[in-house]
Amino acid sequence: MQDIIVIVGPTGVGKTKLSLELAKKFDAEIINGDSVAIYRDLDIGSAKPTKDEQRQVVHHLIDICDVCEDYSVFDYQRDVRKQIDEISSRGKRIIIVGGTGLYIKAALYDYRFSEKKEEFSYSNLTNEEIFQRIQDYSLDLSLPHIHNRRRLVRLLNKLENHEEITNYKDKLLYPVFVIGLTTDREILYQRINQRVDDMFRNGLLKEVNRLRNQYFCSRILNHAIGYQEFLPYFQGKKNLEEVKEDIKLHSRRFAKRQYTFFQHQFSTHWFNVCLCDFSKTVEEVAIYLKTHGYR
Repeated sequence: MQDIIVIVGPTGVGKTKLSLELAKKFDAEIINGDSVAIYRDLDIGSAKPTKDEQRQVVHHLIDICDVCEDYSVFDYQRDVRKQIDEISSRGKRIIIVGGTGLYIKAALYDYRFSEKKEEFSYSNLTNEEIFQRIQDYSLDLSLPHIHNRRRLVRLLNKLENHEEITNYKDKLLYPVFVIGLTTDREILYQRINQRVDDMFRNGLLKEVNRLRNQYFCSRILNHAIGYQEFLPYFQGKKNLEEVKEDIKLHSRRFAKRQYTFFQHQFSTHWFNVCLCDFSKTVEEVAIYLKTHGYR
């Protein structure tokens, strides 16, 4: 089987751009590795590839669910493995790109799940321990306040509801090259802040208003960064500027968690992005792949 290229890194660092350029260079198809881009109608706030970008290269697992559907890491694992088999059967190369570390690792490693429905109170855990366990998932979520135990318990149950990870979770099932993109932390935070400003200019409020009635049934709208922050606005508790600042803050915090996850959970080869000339980063990654056996 041809090696799979996996592109990871924090939000706003250029993963989508690199995936498009490498897909064209190596005649590959792209599998989405972001837990929010899976949903239809979440376009601006999710920063998913644009329609034009999706036309340039074949993409998979984007816009496959409605916002009121529940889609878990269990579902993602199943669907990615089907796509890997199907794409490989056609002799095409594969690039997986995204920032949801747990989803990508569950797909590529020997994670085994059981669809258990039992609810747990976690009475043996402190709020801090529950909060840390949620953070370990490294999902694109705005987390409840550490003193809001009811919401912490409910969220951890949702995350663990389908999951029973065995001791085989460090066994890699596919040949992969894991490429990580990084940049100076302050520069990254500036890029994140600018991207949020661009989202608002590009119509994020209009997108969210179209989905407003669906917040009552949608888990992803109530928890995904870029959407969850609008709830206090709808309730008259915050203005738009406060919402924007909350999105920036949560996105920066999420980027920090992403770094931690990708550094500890994958054998990642990191590249410092050349922001002034991104083609240099593309060429650097391509040379690394070719010199390490990728053809």
